[in-house]
Amino acid sequence: MGNLLRVLNDKGPVPKVDFYVDFESAQPTDIEREVYTKVEEVLSKAPGIIEELRAYQGAGEAIREAISKPQSSEHQDRVWQLVCPLVQQLRNYYEYAIELETALCDILTELCNPDMSAVEHLEKQQAITKQLAHILDFTLMFDDLKMNNPQIQNDFSYYRRTLNRRKMEEVSMGVAGGPDLPDDVANRMSLFYANPTPMLNTLATATSRLVSEDNKHPRITLDHATECLCTMASICRVINENPVYKTRFQNEETVIFTLRVMVGVIILYDHLHPVGAFAKKAAIDMRSSIRVIKEHPSCAVGLINALKFNTKHFNDEATPRATKTLLS
Repeated sequence: MGNLLRVLNDKGPVPKVDFYVDFESAQPTDIEREVYTKVEEVLSKAPGIIEELRAYQGAGEAIREAISKPQSSEHQDRVWQLVCPLVQQLRNYYEYAIELETALCDILTELCNPDMSAVEHLEKQQAITKQLAHILDFTLMFDDLKMNNPQIQNDFSYYRRTLNRRKMEEVSMGVAGGPDLPDDVANRMSLFYANPTPMLNTLATATSRLVSEDNKHPRITLDHATECLCTMASICRVINENPVYKTRFQNEETVIFTLRVMVGVIILYDHLHPVGAFAKKAAIDMRSSIRVIKEHPSCAVGLINALKFNTKHFNDEATPRATKTLLS
């Protein structure tokens, strides 16, 4: 309770940062190496998941045919054979979210350690800072693809309905060719995919648990985590405001990457902080962040929509009218 009151009463000036984080090629120091190696193994799976999700077409047409011809065992069996591999694919994504949750907590445990300030952590531990950025970038991409593909949830809903019917008909899962999906896992997957931003929700919940007063890292508090996140948001903004820093990028895509990361950090901060990222007392320079985003029309619409629709506090009365106007 004490940590929460301290955060609520803290007007928290926007962190003043003026250093470059090498988001392209930062290498781990000896202090970071153990966490970095473990997290890198998890992150190595992310590009493949995004590629699969982009290509996900689902079984919509087959499902519609099966529903329109309920007496046709041929159509029922055909769609079942199509849906079961898709459900296994969705299970893989859900289980990856759990892996990513652990990776995020490992990084935040390091970056939020009170032995150093957030600025010192992010400047001296750039390799795991880069990994945190990649986690947030993946999260935005995954949730965006999921939100724009309703067939994902339709496929899983059809699977559960059909599975229940087959169980009542005493059809063997082995014969039916269904995935070995225990009921408790299926229930958790239903909750996961019912959320419009499932990956973000998973990471926000994990972060909240990490900084709760009964967590296993009592030195990591809510204000340590929010300080880390708002500092990282400032770093991403300043890198894009400073032309000298931007010239260091080896890849033009890094500019867009840092903007996506900035938005991801702001969204996570908004879910974590009791008053959110938009209130006047928030330690994030929201107006400057929005202006930086609008300087890049190729990605501005998507990122602005993410701030409007994926945050928790945008529609609060405490959000200044000028900020809402900037995001309109």
